[in-house]
Amino acid sequence: MNKLTIIGNLTRDPESRTTTTGSTVCSFTVAVNRRRSSQNANQPEADFFRVSAWNQLGEICQKYLAKGRKACVVGRVSASVFQGKDGASRASLDVMAEDVEFLSSRSDDAAGYAPSASPSTQPVAAAPAAETGFQEVDDEDLPF
Repeated sequence: MNKLTIIGNLTRDPESRTTTTGSTVCSFTVAVNRRRSSQNANQPEADFFRVSAWNQLGEICQKYLAKGRKACVVGRVSASVFQGKDGASRASLDVMAEDVEFLSSRSDDAAGYAPSASPSTQPVAAAPAAETGFQEVDDEDLPF
């Protein structure tokens, strides 16, 4: 079974194109931070995954994702090797997205993320308790 789940931030805005057969493909790169083994590391380390989302999923990704947005991507992974401009061999991790979940909220837009869709079509941000169907419970009301 070849299934990868990653959560990270987009490194740039997604790019879409249409193939000669009429299929839409949206490409973007997700940076996934590594957990540090020592607290003394100055620079966080990250792995970069090139993601391709096809057809309707690609159209949705193009519409709602933007640089800096957090996303969860599930799909098949493949590794490829290529020659860099300096002649050195490089490796790339490519993910064929089967599912993409958008994890950034509207409040993230206020923190500097660029909006990529109209407010009426973006996911709803955190709402008051009465609107979400959840009710705040006092610890003394718990039976245990």
